[in-house]
Amino acid sequence: MQRYHTPLDLVRMRAPERPVAIARPDAVSVAARWFQDNFKGDVFYAVKANPSPWVIETLAANGVTSFDVASIREIELVAQHAPGSRMAFMHPVKSRAAISAAYFDHGVRTFSLDCHEELDKILDATGGAKDLNLMVRLAVSADGAAYSLAGKFGIDPLQAPSLLLAARRATQELMGVAFHVGSQCMRPTAYQAAMTQASRALVRAGVFADVVDVGGGFPSVYPGMTPPALEDYMDSIERGFAEMMVHETTELWCEPGRALVAEASSVLAKVELRKGDALYLNEGSYGTMFDAAHAKWPFPVKMMRRQDDDAHEVEGPLKPYRFYGPTCDSIDHMPGPFWLPEDVREGDYIEIGMLGAYGVAMSTGFNGFGEVETISVEDAPMASMYGLARRSIAKPRSDLQNVVKLSRARGKKRRKK
Repeated sequence: MQRYHTPLDLVRMRAPERPVAIARPDAVSVAARWFQDNFKGDVFYAVKANPSPWVIETLAANGVTSFDVASIREIELVAQHAPGSRMAFMHPVKSRAAISAAYFDHGVRTFSLDCHEELDKILDATGGAKDLNLMVRLAVSADGAAYSLAGKFGIDPLQAPSLLLAARRATQELMGVAFHVGSQCMRPTAYQAAMTQASRALVRAGVFADVVDVGGGFPSVYPGMTPPALEDYMDSIERGFAEMMVHETTELWCEPGRALVAEASSVLAKVELRKGDALYLNEGSYGTMFDAAHAKWPFPVKMMRRQDDDAHEVEGPLKPYRFYGPTCDSIDHMPGPFWLPEDVREGDYIEIGMLGAYGVAMSTGFNGFGEVETISVEDAPMASMYGLARRSIAKPRSDLQNVVKLSRARGKKRRKK
Protein backbone atom coordinates (compact mmCIF):
# COMPACT_ATOMS: atom_id res chain seq x y z
CA MET A 1 0.00 0.00 0.00
CA GLN A 2 1.60 3.23 -1.17
CA ARG A 3 1.88 5.93 1.49
CA TYR A 4 1.43 9.68 1.08
CA HIS A 5 1.49 12.49 3.60
CA THR A 6 -1.99 13.73 2.60
CA PRO A 7 -4.58 12.94 -0.11
CA LEU A 8 -3.60 16.25 -1.75
CA ASP A 9 -0.13 14.81 -2.38
CA LEU A 10 -1.73 11.94 -4.28
CA VAL A 11 -3.67 14.35 -6.50
CA ARG A 12 -0.57 16.45 -6.98
CA MET A 13 1.59 13.50 -8.06
CA ARG A 14 -0.93 11.88 -10.36
CA ALA A 15 -4.55 12.20 -11.44
CA PRO A 16 -6.26 8.93 -10.45
CA GLU A 17 -9.07 7.81 -12.73
CA ARG A 18 -10.53 5.26 -10.33
CA PRO A 19 -11.88 6.00 -6.85
CA VAL A 20 -9.19 5.76 -4.20
CA ALA A 21 -9.80 4.37 -0.72
CA ILE A 22 -7.67 6.36 1.70
CA ALA A 23 -6.47 4.46 4.76
CA ARG A 24 -5.37 6.12 7.99
CA PRO A 25 -3.86 3.33 10.11
CA ASP A 26 -2.80 5.82 12.77
CA ALA A 27 -6.48 6.57 13.46
CA VAL A 28 -7.13 2.86 14.06
CA SER A 29 -4.18 2.75 16.47
CA VAL A 30 -5.54 5.71 18.46
CA ALA A 31 -9.03 4.19 18.71
CA ALA A 32 -7.68 0.76 19.66
CA ARG A 33 -5.60 2.17 22.48
CA TRP A 34 -8.47 4.33 23.72
CA PHE A 35 -10.87 1.40 24.04
CA GLN A 36 -8.31 -0.73 25.81
CA ASP A 37 -7.53 2.08 28.24
CA ASN A 38 -11.14 3.02 28.95
CA PHE A 39 -13.35 -0.05 28.58
CA LYS A 40 -13.19 -2.20 31.74
CA GLY A 41 -13.32 -5.52 29.93
CA ASP A 42 -12.43 -7.36 26.73
CA VAL A 43 -12.65 -5.57 23.38
CA PHE A 44 -13.78 -7.62 20.35
CA TYR A 45 -13.55 -5.82 17.01
CA ALA A 46 -16.67 -6.31 14.85
CA VAL A 47 -14.99 -7.32 11.58
CA LYS A 48 -18.10 -6.56 9.51
CA ALA A 49 -17.51 -2.83 9.95
CA ASN A 50 -14.34 -2.95 7.86
CA PRO A 51 -12.74 -6.29 6.95
CA SER A 52 -9.69 -4.75 5.24
CA PRO A 53 -6.51 -6.68 6.06
CA TRP A 54 -4.70 -3.48 7.07
CA VAL A 55 -7.41 -2.81 9.67
CA ILE A 56 -7.14 -6.27 11.22
CA GLU A 57 -3.35 -6.11 11.23
CA THR A 58 -3.27 -2.62 12.76
CA LEU A 59 -5.71 -3.58 15.51
CA ALA A 60 -3.73 -6.70 16.38
CA ALA A 61 -0.48 -4.71 16.44
CA ASN A 62 -2.11 -2.33 18.92
CA GLY A 63 -3.40 -4.96 21.31
CA VAL A 64 -6.92 -5.70 20.03
CA THR A 65 -6.59 -9.44 19.44
CA SER A 66 -10.21 -10.48 19.93
CA PHE A 67 -12.61 -10.38 17.01
CA ASP A 68 -16.38 -10.59 16.55
CA VAL A 69 -16.86 -12.59 13.34
CA ALA A 70 -20.05 -13.32 11.41
CA SER A 71 -18.98 -15.81 8.73
CA ILE A 72 -16.34 -18.35 7.80
CA ARG A 73 -14.80 -15.80 5.43
CA GLU A 74 -14.31 -13.35 8.30
CA ILE A 75 -12.85 -16.15 10.41
CA GLU A 76 -10.38 -16.94 7.63
CA LEU A 77 -9.44 -13.26 7.32
CA VAL A 78 -8.65 -12.98 11.01
CA ALA A 79 -6.75 -16.27 11.02
CA GLN A 80 -4.64 -15.03 8.12
CA HIS A 81 -3.94 -11.49 9.27
CA ALA A 82 -4.01 -11.84 13.06
CA PRO A 83 -3.02 -15.47 13.69
CA GLY A 84 -3.60 -16.73 17.20
CA SER A 85 -6.35 -14.21 17.92
CA ARG A 86 -9.51 -15.08 19.83
CA MET A 87 -12.70 -15.16 17.77
CA ALA A 88 -16.37 -15.11 18.75
CA PHE A 89 -18.93 -16.25 16.14
CA MET A 90 -21.59 -13.73 17.09
CA HIS A 91 -24.01 -14.08 14.19
CA PRO A 92 -27.12 -15.55 15.89
CA VAL A 93 -28.03 -17.70 12.86
CA LYS A 94 -25.32 -19.88 11.31
CA SER A 95 -25.26 -22.90 9.02
CA ARG A 96 -24.27 -26.24 10.47
CA ALA A 97 -21.30 -26.36 8.12
CA ALA A 98 -20.10 -22.93 9.29
CA ILE A 99 -20.43 -23.90 12.96
CA SER A 100 -18.54 -27.14 12.41
CA ALA A 101 -15.75 -25.49 10.41
CA ALA A 102 -15.39 -22.72 12.97
CA TYR A 103 -15.14 -25.18 15.84
CA PHE A 104 -13.07 -27.98 14.34
CA ASP A 105 -10.92 -26.12 11.79
CA HIS A 106 -10.36 -22.76 13.47
CA GLY A 107 -10.69 -23.40 17.19
CA VAL A 108 -13.64 -21.06 17.69
CA ARG A 109 -15.39 -21.76 20.97
CA THR A 110 -17.73 -18.79 21.40
CA PHE A 111 -21.10 -18.85 19.62
CA SER A 112 -24.13 -16.60 19.80
CA LEU A 113 -27.75 -17.80 19.66
CA ASP A 114 -31.24 -16.42 20.23
CA CYS A 115 -33.48 -19.49 20.15
CA HIS A 116 -33.57 -23.14 21.24
CA GLU A 117 -33.29 -24.33 17.63
CA GLU A 118 -29.97 -22.53 17.17
CA LEU A 119 -28.69 -23.94 20.46
CA ASP A 120 -29.56 -27.46 19.30
CA LYS A 121 -27.84 -26.78 15.97
CA ILE A 122 -24.64 -25.58 17.67
CA LEU A 123 -24.52 -28.62 19.94
CA ASP A 124 -25.15 -31.00 17.05
CA ALA A 125 -22.60 -29.39 14.71
CA THR A 126 -19.88 -29.48 17.36
CA GLY A 127 -20.53 -33.09 18.32
CA GLY A 128 -22.07 -32.22 21.67
CA ALA A 129 -18.99 -30.27 22.76
CA LYS A 130 -18.89 -29.18 26.39
CA ASP A 131 -16.16 -26.55 25.98
CA LEU A 132 -18.42 -23.98 24.33
CA ASN A 133 -18.96 -20.38 25.35
CA LEU A 134 -22.64 -19.81 24.64
CA MET A 135 -23.89 -16.22 24.34
CA VAL A 136 -27.66 -15.68 24.43
CA ARG A 137 -28.59 -12.67 22.30
CA LEU A 138 -31.35 -10.57 23.86
CA ALA A 139 -33.60 -8.10 22.07
CA VAL A 140 -33.35 -4.71 23.76
CA SER A 141 -34.58 -1.20 23.06
CA ALA A 142 -32.77 0.70 20.29
CA ASP A 143 -34.46 4.06 20.83
CA GLY A 144 -31.20 6.00 20.93
CA ALA A 145 -29.68 4.58 17.74
CA ALA A 146 -29.47 6.03 14.24
CA TYR A 147 -29.81 2.46 12.95
CA SER A 148 -32.13 0.19 14.87
CA LEU A 149 -30.98 -3.43 14.81
CA ALA A 150 -34.12 -4.67 16.54
CA GLY A 151 -36.45 -7.10 14.83
CA LYS A 152 -34.14 -9.54 13.09
CA PHE A 153 -32.19 -10.97 16.03
CA GLY A 154 -32.59 -11.37 19.76
CA ILE A 155 -35.01 -13.12 22.07
CA ASP A 156 -37.40 -10.99 24.09
CA PRO A 157 -36.09 -10.77 27.68
CA LEU A 158 -39.48 -11.98 28.95
CA GLN A 159 -39.10 -15.18 26.90
CA ALA A 160 -35.39 -15.60 27.57
CA PRO A 161 -35.29 -17.47 30.91
CA SER A 162 -35.85 -20.95 29.45
CA LEU A 163 -33.17 -20.36 26.80
CA LEU A 164 -30.72 -18.99 29.37
CA LEU A 165 -31.28 -22.04 31.56
CA ALA A 166 -30.83 -24.40 28.59
CA ALA A 167 -27.60 -22.68 27.56
CA ARG A 168 -26.34 -22.82 31.15
CA ARG A 169 -26.92 -26.57 31.26
CA ALA A 170 -25.41 -27.17 27.83
CA THR A 171 -21.87 -26.08 28.58
CA GLN A 172 -19.20 -26.52 31.21
CA GLU A 173 -17.53 -23.30 30.14
CA LEU A 174 -18.93 -19.76 29.80
CA MET A 175 -22.57 -18.83 29.42
CA GLY A 176 -23.36 -15.21 28.82
CA VAL A 177 -25.85 -12.62 27.65
CA ALA A 178 -25.31 -10.36 24.67
CA PHE A 179 -27.30 -7.52 23.13
CA HIS A 180 -26.98 -4.66 20.67
CA VAL A 181 -28.48 -1.24 21.38
CA GLY A 182 -28.34 -0.29 17.69
CA SER A 183 -25.74 1.25 15.41
CA GLN A 184 -24.55 4.83 16.00
CA CYS A 185 -26.15 4.99 19.44
CA MET A 186 -26.53 8.61 20.49
CA ARG A 187 -27.72 7.94 24.04
CA PRO A 188 -25.15 6.53 26.52
CA THR A 189 -27.83 5.47 28.99
CA ALA A 190 -29.14 2.99 26.42
CA TYR A 191 -26.44 0.57 27.57
CA GLN A 192 -27.42 0.87 31.21
CA ALA A 193 -31.09 0.32 30.33
CA ALA A 194 -30.22 -2.78 28.28
CA MET A 195 -28.15 -4.19 31.13
CA THR A 196 -31.11 -3.76 33.43
CA GLN A 197 -33.25 -5.79 31.02
CA ALA A 198 -30.55 -8.48 30.81
CA SER A 199 -30.22 -8.63 34.60
CA ARG A 200 -33.96 -9.15 35.04
CA ALA A 201 -33.94 -11.99 32.52
CA LEU A 202 -31.09 -13.69 34.39
CA VAL A 203 -32.89 -13.36 37.72
CA ARG A 204 -36.06 -14.87 36.26
CA ALA A 205 -34.01 -17.75 34.85
CA GLY A 206 -32.28 -18.33 38.18
CA VAL A 207 -28.81 -18.42 36.59
CA PHE A 208 -25.67 -16.33 36.74
CA ALA A 209 -23.96 -15.11 33.58
CA ASP A 210 -20.24 -15.64 33.18
CA VAL A 211 -20.13 -12.92 30.49
CA VAL A 212 -22.07 -9.74 29.82
CA ASP A 213 -21.46 -8.62 26.24
CA VAL A 214 -22.73 -5.08 25.64
CA GLY A 215 -22.20 -5.41 21.89
CA GLY A 216 -21.42 -2.48 19.63
CA GLY A 217 -23.26 0.71 18.77
CA PHE A 218 -20.51 3.06 19.94
CA PRO A 219 -20.79 6.13 17.74
CA SER A 220 -18.58 8.30 15.62
CA VAL A 221 -19.05 11.93 14.67
CA TYR A 222 -20.75 12.87 11.41
CA PRO A 223 -22.35 16.06 10.07
CA GLY A 224 -25.42 16.75 12.16
CA MET A 225 -24.58 13.89 14.54
CA THR A 226 -22.18 14.91 17.29
CA PRO A 227 -22.53 12.25 20.00
CA PRO A 228 -21.79 12.65 23.68
CA ALA A 229 -18.20 11.94 24.70
CA LEU A 230 -17.24 8.25 24.59
CA GLU A 231 -16.36 8.53 28.29
CA ASP A 232 -20.08 8.96 28.96
CA TYR A 233 -20.76 5.59 27.33
CA MET A 234 -18.09 3.92 29.46
CA ASP A 235 -19.58 5.49 32.61
CA SER A 236 -23.06 4.22 31.71
CA ILE A 237 -21.75 0.70 31.12
CA GLU A 238 -19.83 0.69 34.40
CA ARG A 239 -22.92 1.82 36.31
CA GLY A 240 -25.09 -0.76 34.57
CA PHE A 241 -22.61 -3.56 35.25
CA ALA A 242 -22.35 -2.60 38.93
CA GLU A 243 -26.13 -2.86 39.25
CA MET A 244 -26.46 -6.26 37.52
CA MET A 245 -27.06 -9.49 39.40
CA VAL A 246 -23.75 -11.09 38.43
CA HIS A 247 -20.95 -12.73 40.37
CA GLU A 248 -17.50 -11.26 41.03
CA THR A 249 -15.81 -13.17 38.21
CA THR A 250 -18.33 -12.22 35.49
CA GLU A 251 -16.52 -10.87 32.43
CA LEU A 252 -17.50 -7.73 30.53
CA TRP A 253 -17.15 -7.69 26.73
CA CYS A 254 -17.88 -5.19 24.00
CA GLU A 255 -17.90 -5.37 20.18
CA PRO A 256 -17.06 -1.94 18.74
CA GLY A 257 -16.96 -1.67 14.97
CA ARG A 258 -17.81 1.84 13.79
CA ALA A 259 -16.04 3.55 16.70
CA LEU A 260 -12.76 1.80 15.93
CA VAL A 261 -12.63 2.43 12.19
CA ALA A 262 -15.00 5.21 11.05
CA GLU A 263 -12.29 7.85 11.24
CA ALA A 264 -9.70 5.65 9.62
CA SER A 265 -10.76 5.84 5.99
CA SER A 266 -12.13 8.18 3.35
CA VAL A 267 -12.58 7.95 -0.40
CA LEU A 268 -11.29 10.20 -3.14
CA ALA A 269 -13.80 10.54 -5.98
CA LYS A 270 -13.61 12.42 -9.26
CA VAL A 271 -16.31 14.71 -10.63
CA GLU A 272 -17.34 13.44 -14.06
CA LEU A 273 -20.10 15.98 -14.68
CA ARG A 274 -21.92 18.84 -13.01
CA LYS A 275 -25.59 19.67 -13.58
CA GLY A 276 -26.47 22.61 -11.39
CA ASP A 277 -26.29 21.37 -7.80
CA ALA A 278 -25.92 17.72 -8.91
CA LEU A 279 -22.42 16.27 -9.12
CA TYR A 280 -21.89 12.99 -10.97
CA LEU A 281 -18.99 11.09 -9.38
CA ASN A 282 -17.02 7.97 -10.23
CA GLU A 283 -18.05 6.54 -6.83
CA GLY A 284 -21.46 6.04 -5.29
CA SER A 285 -23.91 3.97 -3.30
CA TYR A 286 -22.94 0.68 -4.95
CA GLY A 287 -19.39 1.48 -3.88
CA THR A 288 -18.37 2.96 -0.55
CA MET A 289 -21.28 5.38 -0.10
CA PHE A 290 -24.14 3.05 0.86
CA ASP A 291 -24.97 5.02 4.01
CA ALA A 292 -24.94 8.32 2.13
CA ALA A 293 -27.66 7.00 -0.16
CA HIS A 294 -29.81 4.78 2.02
CA ALA A 295 -29.40 6.43 5.43
CA LYS A 296 -28.97 9.86 3.81
CA TRP A 297 -25.95 10.71 5.93
CA PRO A 298 -24.21 13.86 4.61
CA PHE A 299 -20.59 12.83 5.13
CA PRO A 300 -17.91 15.54 5.44
CA VAL A 301 -16.25 16.60 2.19
CA LYS A 302 -13.46 18.75 0.84
CA MET A 303 -12.45 19.56 -2.72
CA MET A 304 -9.11 19.43 -4.54
CA ARG A 305 -8.20 20.68 -8.00
CA ARG A 306 -5.29 19.62 -10.16
CA GLN A 307 -3.83 22.24 -12.52
CA ASP A 308 -0.55 22.36 -14.43
CA ASP A 309 0.93 19.33 -12.65
CA ASP A 310 0.11 20.84 -9.28
CA ALA A 311 -2.87 20.56 -6.94
CA HIS A 312 -4.47 22.59 -4.20
CA GLU A 313 -7.43 22.39 -1.87
CA VAL A 314 -10.21 24.68 -3.06
CA GLU A 315 -11.89 26.89 -0.48
CA GLY A 316 -14.16 29.90 -0.69
CA PRO A 317 -17.94 30.38 -0.48
CA LEU A 318 -19.74 27.07 -0.02
CA LYS A 319 -23.06 25.77 -1.33
CA PRO A 320 -24.95 22.48 -0.89
CA TYR A 321 -24.68 19.75 -3.53
CA ARG A 322 -26.16 16.31 -4.11
CA PHE A 323 -24.20 13.42 -5.57
CA TYR A 324 -24.95 10.75 -8.15
CA GLY A 325 -22.80 7.64 -8.49
CA PRO A 326 -21.42 6.11 -11.72
CA THR A 327 -23.98 3.32 -12.23
CA CYS A 328 -27.05 3.51 -14.47
CA ASP A 329 -29.38 2.97 -11.49
CA SER A 330 -31.34 6.07 -10.49
CA ILE A 331 -31.22 5.10 -6.81
CA ASP A 332 -27.45 5.62 -6.96
CA HIS A 333 -28.15 9.02 -5.44
CA MET A 334 -26.69 10.65 -2.33
CA PRO A 335 -28.90 13.65 -1.41
CA GLY A 336 -26.53 15.21 1.11
CA PRO A 337 -26.38 18.14 1.38
CA PHE A 338 -22.63 18.12 0.78
CA TRP A 339 -21.11 21.56 1.29
CA LEU A 340 -18.49 22.39 -1.34
CA PRO A 341 -17.12 25.49 -3.07
CA GLU A 342 -19.45 27.19 -5.55
CA ASP A 343 -17.19 26.61 -8.56
CA VAL A 344 -17.00 22.79 -8.56
CA ARG A 345 -16.36 21.53 -12.09
CA GLU A 346 -15.59 18.40 -14.06
CA GLY A 347 -12.20 16.94 -13.19
CA ASP A 348 -12.17 18.17 -9.60
CA TYR A 349 -11.56 15.67 -6.81
CA ILE A 350 -13.72 15.33 -3.72
CA GLU A 351 -12.55 13.58 -0.58
CA ILE A 352 -15.51 12.13 1.32
CA GLY A 353 -14.51 11.54 4.91
CA MET A 354 -15.45 9.24 7.79
CA LEU A 355 -16.13 6.23 5.53
CA GLY A 356 -14.01 3.76 7.48
CA ALA A 357 -17.09 1.96 8.81
CA TYR A 358 -19.35 0.23 6.30
CA GLY A 359 -17.65 1.93 3.35
CA VAL A 360 -15.41 -0.53 1.53
CA ALA A 361 -17.24 -3.31 3.40
CA MET A 362 -20.44 -2.55 1.46
CA SER A 363 -18.89 -2.05 -1.96
CA THR A 364 -20.17 -4.09 -4.94
CA GLY A 365 -19.16 -4.60 -8.55
CA PHE A 366 -22.51 -3.54 -10.03
CA ASN A 367 -22.33 -2.21 -13.61
CA GLY A 368 -18.62 -2.97 -13.72
CA PHE A 369 -17.79 -0.31 -11.14
CA GLY A 370 -16.56 -0.81 -7.60
CA GLU A 371 -12.87 -1.41 -8.12
CA VAL A 372 -10.83 0.93 -5.94
CA GLU A 373 -7.17 1.53 -5.29
CA THR A 374 -6.09 1.75 -1.65
CA ILE A 375 -3.39 4.07 -0.34
CA SER A 376 -2.45 5.22 3.15
CA VAL A 377 -1.91 8.74 4.41
CA GLU A 378 -0.47 10.33 7.54
CA ASP A 379 -2.80 13.27 8.12
CA ALA A 380 -5.61 13.37 10.68
CA PRO A 381 -9.20 12.37 9.86
CA MET A 382 -11.77 15.07 9.17
CA ALA A 383 -13.25 14.60 12.65
CA SER A 384 -12.47 12.54 15.73
CA MET A 385 -13.99 11.23 18.94
CA TYR A 386 -10.52 10.75 20.43
CA GLY A 387 -9.17 14.22 21.06
CA LEU A 388 -7.31 14.54 17.75
CA ALA A 389 -7.47 17.82 15.85
CA ARG A 390 -11.00 18.15 14.59
CA ARG A 391 -12.93 20.69 12.61
CA SER A 392 -16.64 21.28 12.39
CA ILE A 393 -18.39 19.08 9.86
CA ALA A 394 -21.95 19.57 11.01
CA LYS A 395 -22.13 22.79 8.99
CA PRO A 396 -19.73 24.83 6.84
CA ARG A 397 -16.49 25.88 8.52
CA SER A 398 -18.05 29.03 9.98
CA ASP A 399 -19.40 26.85 12.82
CA LEU A 400 -15.90 25.95 14.06
CA GLN A 401 -16.34 27.91 17.32
CA ASN A 402 -19.09 25.54 18.45
CA VAL A 403 -16.73 22.57 18.10
CA VAL A 404 -14.01 24.37 20.08
CA LYS A 405 -16.54 25.08 22.85
CA LEU A 406 -17.66 21.43 22.83
CA SER A 407 -14.07 20.16 23.05
CA ARG A 408 -13.30 22.49 25.96
CA ALA A 409 -16.47 21.47 27.79
CA ARG A 410 -15.59 17.79 27.43
CA GLY A 411 -12.07 18.47 28.67
CA LYS A 412 -13.40 20.20 31.81
CA LYS A 413 -15.78 17.31 32.45
CA ARG A 414 -13.00 14.74 32.19
CA ARG A 415 -10.75 16.69 34.57
CA LYS A 416 -13.50 16.71 37.21
CA LYS A 417 -13.79 12.93 37.24
